Amino acid sequence: MSSAIHSTKATHRLRVGDLARVTGKTVRAIHLYEEMGLLHPVTRSSGGFRLYDDRAVDRVKWIDLLHGLGFSLHEMRDMLKSWWNSEHGPDAMDELRPLFEKKLEEARAAIARYQNLERELVQGLAYLETCRVCATRESVDGCVHCRQDHGMEGEPALVAGITVGNETIRPRGPREGLIRVQDIGRGESK
Repeated sequence: MSSAIHSTKATHRLRVGDLARVTGKTVRAIHLYEEMGLLHPVTRSSGGFRLYDDRAVDRVKWIDLLHGLGFSLHEMRDMLKSWWNSEHGPDAMDELRPLFEKKLEEARAAIARYQNLERELVQGLAYLETCRVCATRESVDGCVHCRQDHGMEGEPALVAGITVGNETIRPRGPREGLIRVQDIGRGESK
């Protein structure tokens, strides 16, 4: 009985659209993976359709995993090429090590950036939370020179970037700051 199940599974083939549906990818993505040498159909049907086996589902999941970890399709292709072109296992591992080390370094740098962003957002939210109890109902110009105790020294960078230098982007009046068409080229403005 187990051989009957095995042979049924062995003959199970997926067309490209089925593989795309099962993996949540587009048909174009599956074709791109094939063009780049990351995925290969096991055979073609009598009508010329690409047919994949269940290992293709695992390969697409692997591609998706690596892509989510920051590997480009080109890096994946190069990794597979270097792996299969290596004569011995230890040589293959030596080829992979620098790529993995580079990705680890990139991941750690991204983690540091996200930790900085998290700190800025936490500080910004804490600062903004104290604004809920602000007694004044001034315009936003009043916020620039806020005297309320926010429980911290100065404004967090995310808040400061909004309140500092707003004169360059804040509209002054309905037409203020515009240059008349007839003055273009003469260096004059109204």
